[in-house]
Amino acid sequence: MDNLNAFLEPGALVMHPTEPEWGVGQVQSNIAGKVTVNFRETGKVVIDGSRVVLVMVNVD
Repeated sequence: MDNLNAFLEPGALVMHPTEPEWGVGQVQSNIAGKVTVNFRETGKVVIDGSRVVLVMVNVD
């Protein structure tokens, strides 16, 4: 399943759609559908990109 996670690059800011309490996270890597994100409140989490579509955060 293709989704927007495929376009996430290291440094991108994201939020988990069902875990808002994790805060904003920064993508560390995106390899073979596994997205590693360092969240402010939770720390490093590896997300299965085929199951969860992360939400991009715009910073102005």
